Order: sequence, then structure tokens, then C-alpha cells
Amino acid sequence: MNTFKFNRDAYLKRINYVGEKTPTLNTLVAMHHAQLYTIPFENFDIQLGRGIDLAPEAIFEKLVNQRRGGYCFELNGLFLMALKDFGFDARPLLGRVHVTGTPTGRGHQIELVTIEGKQWIADVGFGGDTPRAPIPLELNQPTTHDGQTVRLVNDDRFGIMVQTVKEVDWVNLYSFDLGYVYPADIDYGNHYTATHPSSLFVTARVAALPVKNGVITLFNNTLRIRKGEKEIVQELEAGQPYLDALNNYFGIELNAPYEKLRPLSSVEGN
Repeated sequence: MNTFKFNRDAYLKRINYVGEKTPTLNTLVAMHHAQLYTIPFENFDIQLGRGIDLAPEAIFEKLVNQRRGGYCFELNGLFLMALKDFGFDARPLLGRVHVTGTPTGRGHQIELVTIEGKQWIADVGFGGDTPRAPIPLELNQPTTHDGQTVRLVNDDRFGIMVQTVKEVDWVNLYSFDLGYVYPADIDYGNHYTATHPSSLFVTARVAALPVKNGVITLFNNTLRIRKGEKEIVQELEAGQPYLDALNNYFGIELNAPYEKLRPLSSVEGN
């Protein structure tokens, strides 16, 4: 029998949140911002061969108590727990990722939140392009937050598409529909994403953390720090310097030696 109880105080301390706690739009926006800018997107447990456990107590232990990050199923899983604890009407949705031009299976978790009859899409787990604020469930209505513009458009094949502006063009991020999602659906998506040889999270080391008007990202050895129009690119050295960068830029403390990570020669296919 599952006896896990969400620890609100520990969660709020983890995301440095001291705002309202009633289930209003202002609270949703503030919580979204607090978690997104505090808990990093990262896949290093997969790269360490540990796998991803989506039991609520495992997510909470890793992201809150151990102060680690995670990917969409963990980050949005934690956020959904928090929303429900605050009294929000919220449920998970699953989406297909479109960033390469070829749609994936339903391997991305987001949240549908209903407040006073109006619906919002909340997502705190899409890496460097994660929406900076909840998106109203309205088609063709661009919204801009912290330098990022997003919109929802109808797609005859995939349901609703989330798009963002890259330079001057709209590009697809992911699509979703409003169908009910069961825990088993999430388990299926998580298993594929965390274990399949062709999954990005198996083949590469990734991390991302938004900063004001920018984002810090890591792809294998390449660290990018973008703020406004400026970008700094750095190639990280293997070993302890790599682990130090994870801690310094993302707050990720692996508690494992560098040698336990999948070798880059194998994850990059060399």
C-alpha cells in the first residue's frame, strides 16, 4: 500500500516559493515560474544506468530531497503532485515531440489545468524550449513571457500543436490531444524514452535551466549560456571539470564518478 504523502513545505523550499497558495491563476503562474527556473531538466540517471522511477515517492526523493533534476515525466509529475496538493483541478496529458521534423510517439507529459472554467496547458519539462508560463488553451493566440513567444494551432493529424518563434519563423515543439491519460500510458512512454536505443535520452547527455531572458543548456560536452542576444559556448573537459560544471551551472550533484557515465564515444555513435 502506497503511504506517500506530498510534503508541501519541502517542495516550496526546494523551488524557493513564498507566494500565494490558493488555486488561482496567479498561483499557477508563480508556481510554474518558480519550479521551471529552479529544478533543471536533465537525464543523468539514464546516463548512469540507473533508469527512471516514476513512483511519487521516488520523484519527490530525487527532485526535492536530493535536489536533482529530471526530464518531463519527473518534472511534470512533481508539478502535478504540487498542483493537486494546492487544490487545482489538474490532470496529465501526453504529447508527441516534433522538434526534428519527425513526430515521436506520445513520450512527453504535460498538464491540463482548469481554473474557473478556463483551461491552461502547464509544462515545466521540455528542456531549453519549455514554455516560460502556462498557455491558455486557445488557438492562434500568441503569448510572450521572458522573451519567448508561443502559440497553439490546430493540426488535422496530431490535434493541437505547440509552436514557438525561432528567429522569424514559427516552429513546432510538440502536439497533444485532450484524451484521458492513465498511469499505464505514462509508464509506457517513460519506458521507451528512458531505455530505447534510439531515444535522445539514451544516446546523449542533456541538461537545461532557464535564466532571465535566456537559458543554459548542455548537450554532451557542449555548454551554451544564452542571455538575450548574447551566447557563450564552451566545450567541457572530461572528468571532474565536467561534474563541477553540472553543479555550478545546473545545481546537479551526481554523487557518482565521471567514469560511471556512458562514454561519449558510445552515446555519439563514434
